[in-house]
Amino acid sequence: MRIALIGQAAFGEKVLTELHARGEEIVHVFTPPDKPGGRTDPLKAKALELKVPASQPASFKTEQAFAHFKSLNADLGILAFVTLIVPERVLYLPKHKSICFHPSLLPRHRGASAINWALIHGDSETGVTVFWPDKGIDTGPILVQKRASIQESDTVGSLYFERLFALGVEAIIESVELIRAGRAPAIPQDESLATYEPICRDEHARVNFNRPAREVYNLVRGCDPQPGAWCQLAGKRVRLYGPALESTSHLAAPGTIVGVDASGMRVALSQGTLRIARVRVEPRGERVAPEEMLASGELSLGAQMT
Repeated sequence: MRIALIGQAAFGEKVLTELHARGEEIVHVFTPPDKPGGRTDPLKAKALELKVPASQPASFKTEQAFAHFKSLNADLGILAFVTLIVPERVLYLPKHKSICFHPSLLPRHRGASAINWALIHGDSETGVTVFWPDKGIDTGPILVQKRASIQESDTVGSLYFERLFALGVEAIIESVELIRAGRAPAIPQDESLATYEPICRDEHARVNFNRPAREVYNLVRGCDPQPGAWCQLAGKRVRLYGPALESTSHLAAPGTIVGVDASGMRVALSQGTLRIARVRVEPRGERVAPEEMLASGELSLGAQMT
């Protein structure tokens, strides 16, 4: 099958690798433009390695991009981790139109930060969806879905890389086989179950230690590694990583640092304790163990995080 692949990062690279290994004809790979001084995108690097034609359009909305995509005469378009808007007229150019990967059980958690919000909302289950995209945001009919449980210790990073990443690649390969066999479904999404959340940014990642312990914990793990849940300590912005929720309660006010050891920093919550394994004090870029900050005097027992 002649496939035009749009994507980026490790996920796009893995999809390309698997499709190529199965003998699919990848007619072109599209990746975002390189960032000045940044490393080569893994999907672009893999395309160059496999000698697959590749380009990096800044937009798919131009007449030039439309004409280029049309000239490929593709049987199928695959969107594998796409951040640029791909217009409907481009999506519908291939013989079988296009399919798109999304890391949630659509129609729940539409939007670009689906994994973040699944954790922030305390979901116990999530999954991946391959759907037929249209002009809406994650609104097209469903082709394949696969479910995954959310573990108590999961962060965005662990949930994605340990389960959803592989499930997503598997779902795309399964979708291609269904399309080839002429058995690909197009199941309308139930709009009564739909949710949509914005990109998870700093405005959503501010920690309020006075909230219920479970809610605080879900926010921290739902922002790990990006954007990083944050609070203030001694006038500096501190980001929190590697959280764990402990049942031990303290008389100290929520947000008080009540312990620091090799396992991390313990912060009092309402009816519980939040243990944080690593912290980052802005504007520094590196994450450090709280013990290091204690030794340097940057934090102290009894200090209040707000």
